[in-house]
Amino acid sequence: MKELSTPLLDRINSPQDLRALPESELPDLCTELRDYLIDTVSKTAGHLASGLAAVELAVALHYVFDTPNDKLVWDVGHQAYPHKILTGHKRELKTIRRRDGLHAFIWRGETPYDLLTTGHASTSVGSALGLAMASKYQGLQNRTVAVIGDGALSGGAAYEALNNAGAYKDLNLLVILNDNEMSISHNVGAVASGLNKILANPHYVKLVKGGEQVLRKLPAIRDFAMRAQEHVKGMVMPGTLFEELGFHYSGPVNGHDVRTLIAVLRNLRELGGLQFLHVFTKKGKGYAPAEQDPTGYHGVPVFDPDLGIQENPKQDQTFSAGFGRWICDCARDDPKLAGITPAMRVGSAMNDFAKRFPKQFYDVGIAEQHAMIFASGLAAGGLHPVVNMYSTFLQRAYDGVIHDFALQDLPMLLAVDRAGIVGPDGATHQGCYDIAFLRTVPNLVIMVPSDLDEQYRMLNTGYRLNHPAVVRFPRAMGYRSGDYISTHETIKIGQGRILNSGKKVAIAAFGPIAHDLYELCREKEITLADMRFVKPLDLAMLDELAKHHEVVLSVEEGAVQGGIGEEIARYFEERSYSCRVLTAGIPDEFEMEDSRSSILKRLKLDPEGILERVRNFLV
Repeated sequence: MKELSTPLLDRINSPQDLRALPESELPDLCTELRDYLIDTVSKTAGHLASGLAAVELAVALHYVFDTPNDKLVWDVGHQAYPHKILTGHKRELKTIRRRDGLHAFIWRGETPYDLLTTGHASTSVGSALGLAMASKYQGLQNRTVAVIGDGALSGGAAYEALNNAGAYKDLNLLVILNDNEMSISHNVGAVASGLNKILANPHYVKLVKGGEQVLRKLPAIRDFAMRAQEHVKGMVMPGTLFEELGFHYSGPVNGHDVRTLIAVLRNLRELGGLQFLHVFTKKGKGYAPAEQDPTGYHGVPVFDPDLGIQENPKQDQTFSAGFGRWICDCARDDPKLAGITPAMRVGSAMNDFAKRFPKQFYDVGIAEQHAMIFASGLAAGGLHPVVNMYSTFLQRAYDGVIHDFALQDLPMLLAVDRAGIVGPDGATHQGCYDIAFLRTVPNLVIMVPSDLDEQYRMLNTGYRLNHPAVVRFPRAMGYRSGDYISTHETIKIGQGRILNSGKKVAIAAFGPIAHDLYELCREKEITLADMRFVKPLDLAMLDELAKHHEVVLSVEEGAVQGGIGEEIARYFEERSYSCRVLTAGIPDEFEMEDSRSSILKRLKLDPEGILERVRNFLV
């Protein structure tokens, strides 16, 4: 393979270096930056399509604004790889999503340009509003910019922040919508092209500011002019909503024309105040396979750019794929099933379901609490909703879990995907907390499958329970016997199972670790209990374990503090059992980027680590 040459990009170690380049060289720099991104991410894995779309935008922002004096907040971070490269991390990009390497998302303090961690969507506008307010309070004259994607703009937190910002007309805050998917991006063409030329013209600023000074002295004419402007803009621009929220709307602007972007951004920087710039881009820009399949190239494995991403047969063995098989089977039997996802159709393996049962599929966007509220309405209306949500995003829906799910005792099933250690996505995405925060909620049944067969039966059980039920499963491969399991096959609520009988030591395992420990426990004569249920606990089984063993080791892929192991210890103490309880789980610290297997090994949550814990006790 020919070695990549990036002579312009090699000279950029900071935005100051970027601003030293003549504007005429920036299109070539963008080409080099895009090529470098493709070359590096194809070797490291990571997020690709969104970053390719934001190359020109990142260059233009750092070229026009005096970063880090001017503050820049990127929503989520999928689109921010070019920003990482331009702020001095070109060589380190090859370490992204690895232990002690670059963080997967924007991380507070990684550089002076990153003031806030942004791993979850829809937070950039609120954070930028706070930064802008802090600058105003301290009498600073800098600018604050938030860059939010159209997907993140579907989250309620973004609109809460936009609504709040409208109350402060004298803040210097620019919100940029990087739009590469929503229908409003179709409002382009001849009109948009003409608007681009107007917005990029330096005389535009003089016209706007001069007009404001004249109209300030003529209030009656000013009111008429403002109403006329609003009506005209409403006819040709898709920004009326943002104008109503108090922002001055500009756009749409071609986000891949770096020189036009620079001219527009300069004008908006000069104008100040509350500004909203609508930029349209193309996900995967510059790499044909990603342009044709931006969803498939959103997060990529290691791949050959000349061949593109190849099919991975092992994906069919993941717990996510197991859920995808189940929901299609269940929807075939029950037309009242309603499958719901908050913008995670592919990640949650609901793509096939969406194609086969489009009338039963609902993608609510990045709006996790709304997903729970919406599902409660469907259930109350006679349907049977199944919500699939990543554990890390379920944190944002906690009120919906209590108020709209458990409290109302509706027939709803919540599938918690990515529960436990997720690996390279890092601290913002580890699913460590759902056991601790779900088990405190009354009226929930919470199940944890040890393999794909058990997952299928548990999903059946939760669906047929006709009460609030939860099934949590990790981002991992699972064992599958391959035998046919019908959608009617269930398990008894609150009943675990003994997988191996041993002496002295018993392991109460929650989740796939039960399957992983089987051979070890058989060889070492350790009792292995697949607990199956976090709630209700199989108390009869715990009584038996306590009576016949010296120690019970509780193992869960979740936070130790507030976890199920603490509940078992409390139960044993209340009954004055002499049997000792040890707890194994995720410690009280944030787990950074690394492979899932490496993190589990370091935390001694793999079979070898569990054996070491047992040996330490026996010694």
